[in-house]
Amino acid sequence: MLKLLPYLNKYKKESVVGPLFKLLEACFELVVPLIMADIIDIGIQNQDFQYILQRGALLVFFGVLGLTCSLTAQFFAAKAAIGFGTELRHDLFAHIEGLSYTEIDRAGSSTLVTRMTSDINQVQSGVNLVLRLLLRSPFIVVGAMVMAFTIDVKAAMIFVVAVPLLALVIYGIMIITIPLYKKVQKGLDRVLLTTRENLAGIRVIRAFRTQDDEKEQFEAESDYLMQMQMKVGKISAALNPLTYVIVNLAVVAIVWYGGKRVDTGAITQGEVIALVNYMSQILLALVALANLIVSFTKALASAGRVNEVFALQTSILSGKETGEAENQEAKVVFDHVHFAYAGAKAESLSGIQFEVKKGQTIGIIGGTGSGKSTLVNLIPRFYDVTDGSVRVDGRDVRDWELDTLRKKIGVVPQKAVLFHGTIRDNMKMAKEDATDEEILEALRTAQALEVVEAKPQGLDTAISEGGKNLSGGQRQRLTIARALVGHPEILLLDDSASALDFATDAKLRKAIAQNTGGMTVFIVSQRAASLMQADQIIVLDDGEMVGIGTHKELLDSCEVYQEICYSQLSREEVTHHA
Repeated sequence: MLKLLPYLNKYKKESVVGPLFKLLEACFELVVPLIMADIIDIGIQNQDFQYILQRGALLVFFGVLGLTCSLTAQFFAAKAAIGFGTELRHDLFAHIEGLSYTEIDRAGSSTLVTRMTSDINQVQSGVNLVLRLLLRSPFIVVGAMVMAFTIDVKAAMIFVVAVPLLALVIYGIMIITIPLYKKVQKGLDRVLLTTRENLAGIRVIRAFRTQDDEKEQFEAESDYLMQMQMKVGKISAALNPLTYVIVNLAVVAIVWYGGKRVDTGAITQGEVIALVNYMSQILLALVALANLIVSFTKALASAGRVNEVFALQTSILSGKETGEAENQEAKVVFDHVHFAYAGAKAESLSGIQFEVKKGQTIGIIGGTGSGKSTLVNLIPRFYDVTDGSVRVDGRDVRDWELDTLRKKIGVVPQKAVLFHGTIRDNMKMAKEDATDEEILEALRTAQALEVVEAKPQGLDTAISEGGKNLSGGQRQRLTIARALVGHPEILLLDDSASALDFATDAKLRKAIAQNTGGMTVFIVSQRAASLMQADQIIVLDDGEMVGIGTHKELLDSCEVYQEICYSQLSREEVTHHA
C-alpha cells in the first residue's frame, strides 16, 4: 500500500483536512459525557430546570458542530479517494499499454481487467475509510481512556484491561483474514476468466453443444469463490460479537465497581454514567475500527495485486534511432534469427535467414504451428529475438525508437479486430489527420469500398464492439484498409484474407500490387494460390526455413511446398503458375 501513497500527492490538502475535521468531531464527542455528568450531578440533583435546559442546548450545539465536521471530513475524504483511484487507474492503464506481448501473455487479459476494476475500486474504498476513520477511532479510544482517568484512576483501570483485549482480537482476525482475501481475489480472477472465455466463444460452445460442461466448470469455480468468501466472512463476522462481549463485560464491571465507589463518595453518579458513556464510545469506535480493518485488509490484498502489475516491466525497451532510414537496398533482413516464447521448452523459430528488398512481395507459408505469425511479429518488434537480429532499413529493430519503427509498418493481425465507434474512427487509427479521400482510396484498394457504400451512413456507420455487426470478410477487408490508410513502408498481412473468397482475394492482391508502389508486403497465408505471384516465398516447417524462392523454384526444390500445393490445387493449376 505504501507504494501507492504517491497517488495522493495531488490531494494533500484533502488528505489532511478530512482527518482533521474528523478529529474535531471526536473532540466534541468526548466532551458530551462530561456535560451529561453535570446535568445528572447538578441539574437533576438540584432540580435546576434552567441549568438542564442550558446544558441541553450546549449538547445540541456540539451535536450540530460534530455533524458539520463529519460532513466536511467525508466530503474531503471522498474527493481525495476518488482522485487517488482515478490517478491510479490512469497510471495502471498506461503501464499495461506499455507492456510487451510477453508480459501481457504471462499476466492474462482477464487478470489485468480485474486489477483495473475490482482491485482499484477496493483500494479506493480503503483509502476513503482510512482518511475518515484511521485517526478518529484511535483518538476516541485513547481520548476516552484519558478522560476516564481524569474522572477516577481506579475505575479507569477497567479500560486498561479491556482495550488491549479488544486490540488483540482485532489484530488476530486481521492476521488470519489477509491471506484469505488474497485467495478470494484469485478465485474472482478465475470466475472472470471463465466468463470472458464463454462470452467470447459462445458461438463455438453452442456449435459443439458444450453448454452443460461450461456450466459445470463455472459452477465449480463460483462454488470455490463462494466457499472462500464464506470462510473469510465467518471469521470477519466474529469481530463484532467478540468486541461487543468484551465491551459489555467492561460496562458491567464499570457499573458494579463504580457503584461501590459512589457509596464511598469517591465519585458521583453522573461520573459513573460518564464512564459508561466513554466505554460505549470506545465500543463504537472499535467497531468502526474493526470494519475499517476488514475493508483495509481487502484493500491491502488488492493493493498488493495492483503492485504485482506495476512490478511487471516490459522486456522490450525503445531504442533511440528516429532519423531517416539509411540508403539500404535491403528493406528487411533476418540474420540467423532464433526465437522462443517465455517459458517454452522449444524454439518457435530456428536459424531464420533471408533478405527482402524494397518493394518486394514476400509470401510465408507452412503448416499450422510452423511459426508464420511469429516470424512477422518480430518485424514490428512485438517480441524480441532470443538470438540473431532483425534489421529494418539497415538497422537492428532494437535500435529504432518504437514509434518510429511502427509508423513504418502496417499490421493486419490474424484476428480482425475493429473497435466501437464509426468506420471513419477505425480508419483514422493509423493516421489521425487522414482525409476522407485517403480513407476511400484505402478502402478501394482493400476491396472494402462496397462495404461502406452499402451502408446508408457511409463512413459514419457505427461499428459495434469487436465489429460484431459485420461479417468476417467485411471485418478483414476493413482492417486491411485501416493499415493502408497510414501509407506504411512495410505491410504485414497475417493470414488476413482467410475469410475472403478466392476472387476477392485475387482482386485484393492485385490492387495492393498496383496501388502501393514501393511498399514491401509480407503475406502470411495457408493458401498456396494466394502466394504464387509473390517475388519470394518462404516455406516454414516446425520453426525452420525449409525453402525460399519463387513458386517455380520451390516446386523444383522444396518437398514441403510441393505437398502443400498438391494438397490444395490440381497438378494443372500448380504447373500453370510455375
